[in-house]
Amino acid sequence: MAAGLLKTSSLSARTKLLPQMGLSPYNTSHGFFEEEVKKKLQQFTDGSVDLQKEDSGIGILTLNNPRKMNAFSGVMMLQLLEKVVELENWTEGKGLIVRGANNTFSSGSDLNAVKALGTPEDGVALCMFMQNTLTRFMRLPLISVALVQGWAVGGGAEVTTACDFRLMTPGSEIRFIHKEMGLIPSWGGTTRLIEIIGSRQALKVLTGAFKLDSEKALNIGLVDEVLQSSDETQSLKEAREWLQQFIKGPPEIIRALKKSVSSGRELRLEEALLTERDLVGTVWGGPANLEAIARKGKSSK
Repeated sequence: MAAGLLKTSSLSARTKLLPQMGLSPYNTSHGFFEEEVKKKLQQFTDGSVDLQKEDSGIGILTLNNPRKMNAFSGVMMLQLLEKVVELENWTEGKGLIVRGANNTFSSGSDLNAVKALGTPEDGVALCMFMQNTLTRFMRLPLISVALVQGWAVGGGAEVTTACDFRLMTPGSEIRFIHKEMGLIPSWGGTTRLIEIIGSRQALKVLTGAFKLDSEKALNIGLVDEVLQSSDETQSLKEAREWLQQFIKGPPEIIRALKKSVSSGRELRLEEALLTERDLVGTVWGGPANLEAIARKGKSSK
């Protein structure tokens, strides 16, 4: 009977964690109809979201709409989902840098789309679409870092919170400006911000709509480091070097570690422990484990 309970509990953990990569919080049972939302978003065509996958296992995701300070058009929202799906299937990947084109991160939503999707029903549907996308992004088995250059405002600030880490360049700024637009964050930004800096600081940041320069953001724990250079090419090089310290090693180990941390964050204790156990089974006695044991054995002689 005990074995049966363990098997049932293990299945429960796997069904709650492992499908997280590829499944979304909202579906038709929540009144969310993805294809209808996609049809509306296709009307707004500026910009693109570009993905470059490097042999090193680092991906570079670029928000590319410089004419509008990399504001998210409808097509860019659709392309972000497409790129997340592509990254979910990139088994050689270990890390990801999210950045904006032309030395600016993102100014949030394209106002043309915001104006056209003006009903509460449209707003809630867009909210569910972007929460789905960024939750899937957050659960990617990749170590992700937002490279904040220039402005990360509104929805752009929310995107940074979906990354595991945040780096800022000198002179850059993060601002949750939603209050001044008569709104609240709708892409999951509040929930993730609380997790990063705590509820008291999050309340200050959101209700004050403060302009957070790199020093202030570092002091409250929103960002992990301020880079030396503001130059677009040089800061990307610095971000690669910073990320490299966390992704040294075989992809299967880095990815298992990220999955384990994700389960610890999102699941109940018992389920998270069972998921950790299942992940151990995927690496124990594997090539990386055996190679490390052999290496340690030689060094101890």
